[in-house]
Amino acid sequence: MLNTSVVSHWVSVRARPGHSAQLGARLSSLISPSAGAPGCLHFALQKSLTDEDLWVITGTWADPSAMNDWFAAPELNLFSELVTELLVASLDFQTFATVTMAQAPTAPVAVEARLAG
Repeated sequence: MLNTSVVSHWVSVRARPGHSAQLGARLSSLISPSAGAPGCLHFALQKSLTDEDLWVITGTWADPSAMNDWFAAPELNLFSELVTELLVASLDFQTFATVTMAQAPTAPVAVEARLAG
C-alpha cells in the first residue's frame, strides 16, 4: 500500500504555437494563491529549457484532501478558460502518492545479453 499522507500533482501544459508567453503569464496567476493554499508544501511553475511551448506545474500537498481542495478551487477555472481561448494545444494532469523504501519494488536482476555477430 502506498503512503498517501503526502501527495503531489504534475500538470503539463503545451501552448499553441505563438502563444507560449501569453500562456505563461496566465499560468503565473496560479502561483501565489496555490502556494498559500492550506496544506500546500510546495508549488512551482516551470518552463521547459528545450521546448518553447511546454510549461509544467507541480505541487506537493500534506494529504489528498488538501490537493483535492486545490483542484476544486475557483482559480483552477483558469484551465478551462485557456482551452476555450485556444491558448492550449494539450493539457495533462497526473497525481502521485509517495512511495517509501519499504514499498518500492526491488531492483531487477541484471541479465547479461549477448548480441549475435
